[in-house]
Amino acid sequence: MKVLIVCSKNSGKIAPFILDQAESLTAQGVEIDFFTVQQKGLFGYLKSRKGLVQKIKNFQPDLIHAHYGLSGLLANLQREIPVVTTYHGSDINKRKIRQFSKIAILLSKFNIFVSQKNIAIAKPKQNFALIPCGVDTELFKPMDKIECRTKFGFTNEEKLVLFSSAFNNQVKNPQLAKSAVNVLSDIQLVELKGYSRLQVCELMNSCDAALMTSFTEGSPQFIKEAMAVNCPIVSVDVGDVREMIGDTENCFICNYSETEIAEALQKVFATNKRTLGREKILRLENKIIAGEIIEIYKSIVR
Repeated sequence: MKVLIVCSKNSGKIAPFILDQAESLTAQGVEIDFFTVQQKGLFGYLKSRKGLVQKIKNFQPDLIHAHYGLSGLLANLQREIPVVTTYHGSDINKRKIRQFSKIAILLSKFNIFVSQKNIAIAKPKQNFALIPCGVDTELFKPMDKIECRTKFGFTNEEKLVLFSSAFNNQVKNPQLAKSAVNVLSDIQLVELKGYSRLQVCELMNSCDAALMTSFTEGSPQFIKEAMAVNCPIVSVDVGDVREMIGDTENCFICNYSETEIAEALQKVFATNKRTLGREKILRLENKIIAGEIIEIYKSIVR
């Protein structure tokens, strides 16, 4: 089976979770190729139609798998090859983009949503499924904390909290994270920016807690990967974080309150224990998710 993945590369790279999923699909016998959108905005996507048509002619896929609503809209500008579109959160949560995602939902042969909250907002009528992106559990695994800290120059005595993104990413609400950490003393908030995938894993093993304060999310990989390495998590109730964490001990869901977040972090430092989050996230291993997606592909191609 030949599948053409249509996605954005206007930030300079393809999102890691899309690459991970493609690699898992390839491992299960799917022939994958990419068409990436280099330009930003709706018109940037629309201008890519000619290139997409040429790519389809050259690759001759059985179907197209588009990631994010605007990619789904672009993919459906041709009607010969069936399209599966995955919506990752921002394309549903942001009202201006949602209107275009809804067009993609109507035109796509099948739609995949990564969180139940996004399904509730989008209100698809038929041909859809809830399938979160998978986790690379071979890469994201528990490692020796002291060894990982040594690689980054951290001492064993430092109290470290890993923020979910770069400090200039306003959707991630860094101001609240900084305010909450400042309530406590001697806590270092580590910015997640400019690291390789392996280094992200090592950082999660280095830090005492993972912190998410985002305004909006779909099904954040940051949380699932933190679960996979047994890192304690403190997060606001956003996206599907509550469902992912469940009743995992030493993980906390908070309101958008610096005091409440600080109290949860203090509990993590007091217990000084890792979690058993990995046990709960193994159901979302990349190979399992890839298998579910392949079944959708087969039902369409058949």
